[in-house]
Amino acid sequence: MILTNAHLIFPDGIRDGLELVVEKGKITAIRERIQAHASEVLDLYGNYLAPGFIDLHVHGARGRDTMEASAEAFRAICDYHAGGGTTSLLLTTATAPMNDITDVLNTVRDYRGSIKQLVGVHVEGPFVSKAKCGAQRAEFIQNPSRASVQRLLEHANLIKRITIAPELLGSLEAIENFHTHGISISGGHSDAWDEEAQEGFARGMRSVTHTFNCMSSARRRGIYRIGGLLEFALSEPQISCELIADGHHVSETLMKMLYRAKGPSGICLVTDATAGAGLPNGSQFALFGRDCLVEDGVCLLSDRTALAGSASRMIDLVRIMVIKVNVPLREAVVMATENPARAVGLERKGRLEVGADADLVVLSPELEVVRTFSGGEQIFSR
Repeated sequence: MILTNAHLIFPDGIRDGLELVVEKGKITAIRERIQAHASEVLDLYGNYLAPGFIDLHVHGARGRDTMEASAEAFRAICDYHAGGGTTSLLLTTATAPMNDITDVLNTVRDYRGSIKQLVGVHVEGPFVSKAKCGAQRAEFIQNPSRASVQRLLEHANLIKRITIAPELLGSLEAIENFHTHGISISGGHSDAWDEEAQEGFARGMRSVTHTFNCMSSARRRGIYRIGGLLEFALSEPQISCELIADGHHVSETLMKMLYRAKGPSGICLVTDATAGAGLPNGSQFALFGRDCLVEDGVCLLSDRTALAGSASRMIDLVRIMVIKVNVPLREAVVMATENPARAVGLERKGRLEVGADADLVVLSPELEVVRTFSGGEQIFSR
């Protein structure tokens, strides 16, 4: 397949006059446009062509939740997010009993090969702070014990990322253990002081989960003002920051501040979409036993005391970064592709280059998804 007549989006610019060749699910050439047989050519009619989006943090969609641990739920979630340009995602668990979390991991193991977008799991909890639990169920929060960490390490080939509060008893040893097994460690749902965040970093923490949301920030300790996880993340160049840029979780000013602090290479856009994504306003849904609703385009606990994830897809975040935060399109695309691929070690994804997987998204000038391809196979068409 030859994709032609498009504006190709690269990290360093947007280029015309090129065509992209796909064979056996891989990009095999990016070259000057040439005449080819019509049967081989897909005319993209002047739209943008970008790498497929990678969502490191997605709980659900269309009333279905990762914690259902079923192939039907996983497929419904992946199909919905394909319409937002997502070609790879990490199904994300909720704070729950360890048996429920391992049920998800076992089901992902069984179906990862048959669900194209499913590249692994993000374990969010149960090793988080009760003081910053957000919509997570506080009754299932626990400190990381050797036994619970070992149960998760039995699935180390499936777990791409784990969110953990570095201040908990046992967290530093757990962070080091997970890091040694190649799992991306993200500090989050955390009430850590600056030095506790630094200790987590020293053991292998290289990311923070949904920056600004459910994390400690500067406060007084005695007569002194001390930074929290937020300030540590903003100040440490090696920390990658998740950002839910849905226009609800984080204000425009805070998003601009994060962009100024981290630059285009330090931000990973994530949806944190829950089962309310794709449902109309007023819909009710569950987040592992918590009653939730969709209201004004965002997901809330039913008592409206906390956000309960987003109702967005990745294209919505890219659009907001471009329109509201004034980020160049090529940089917003990097935040949705190359950065998350690098953060969790997806070496053949997230870029337009020879040898990469042919995971692609076609975008209109209005930044709507026109087509989505996974491994060269079309998985969505508007």
